[in-house]
Amino acid sequence: MNNLDMARSYLRQAEERLIHASEAIQRGNYAYAVRQCQEAVELSLKAALRIVGIEPPKWHDVGPALRRERMRFPENFRERIDILASYSRRLRRERELSMYGDEETGTPPEELYTRFDAEDALNIAQQVYSACRSLLEEI
Repeated sequence: MNNLDMARSYLRQAEERLIHASEAIQRGNYAYAVRQCQEAVELSLKAALRIVGIEPPKWHDVGPALRRERMRFPENFRERIDILASYSRRLRRERELSMYGDEETGTPPEELYTRFDAEDALNIAQQVYSACRSLLEEI
């Protein structure tokens, strides 16, 4: 399997997570929606790296790798890297909290997130997915 095949697979997986996030919001499971959005952003951005021939790092926030390798991307994607990296960092911070809650304070994930949080995360994830999908179509 080559980088473009892997990128397509990552984007399919990201799209599936967006579907699950949207469904979770409708059911009121906001923490799960945030978690799915974080995963969709991670997969989308790792796909973007693969599209330009870069092996993605094995950690969850790939924003620094995007910024380091910005010149490998087409201009229209390059212009969005700072915001995409910011979104990656922002949702990365929610990864464990949205799954396990705040263990320090004993707050479960269901008490940490509201519909607003979930819809905001979904909006971010859709923007990132769309940018990465467009990058694949451009290449």
